[in-house]
Amino acid sequence: MAKERTSVENERIDEALELIWILKEDGKGTLSNFRISSDDESPESIISLLLQDGLINLKDDDIDFTEKGYERAKGLIRRYRLAERLFSDVFELRDDLVKDDACRVEHILSNELTDSVCTFLGHPPTCPHGKPIPRGECCKRYHIDVEPLITRLSNVEPGTDVKIVFIIPSQKTSVIKLSSLGIVPGVKIRLLQKKPTIVLQVEETVIAMDPVIADEILVKKIN
Repeated sequence: MAKERTSVENERIDEALELIWILKEDGKGTLSNFRISSDDESPESIISLLLQDGLINLKDDDIDFTEKGYERAKGLIRRYRLAERLFSDVFELRDDLVKDDACRVEHILSNELTDSVCTFLGHPPTCPHGKPIPRGECCKRYHIDVEPLITRLSNVEPGTDVKIVFIIPSQKTSVIKLSSLGIVPGVKIRLLQKKPTIVLQVEETVIAMDPVIADEILVKKIN
């Protein structure tokens, strides 16, 4: 049975789990890379705590999560990246404030509140930096109890001004084509028409678009 940890130890453990998750995302999930990348005052002691609590396994230089460690790390990364989206897209905070506040929030959000934030944002697939947000139960159900702040362009009513938040391309060529038209995250557009085809205005340019592509563009309404 794992020893009950102090709040300081739990914070160190959480930060270590997040770092391991990020390293593994980048294909660098090794003990050597952890030692180099960790800001912990004693990387060796925190690895020891992770092993004692049954959160990781070591095989030579490779670090792997146990099921328990994976779920804890996944929850931390999910809360952090959703918080980044919330502070960046909704409150439009500076990047430095987004990072600091997201670090605080990830430790206090309950699973229920996390799912509510995710639903409110429209189940975003990535953080503002393009890193994937782990899926939750609310994403699997995709049941929306409130109108999401973030919605697909295809769901917007004609005459509405919106800002592009992110794009979920089905093909890499879609991103290149949209980018060439000036349709990129952060750009403000107006939806002019939905039928028989999507027509939108980007600054002074009017563009016709396939509804399938419009479904890949997620936007935030501009008041």
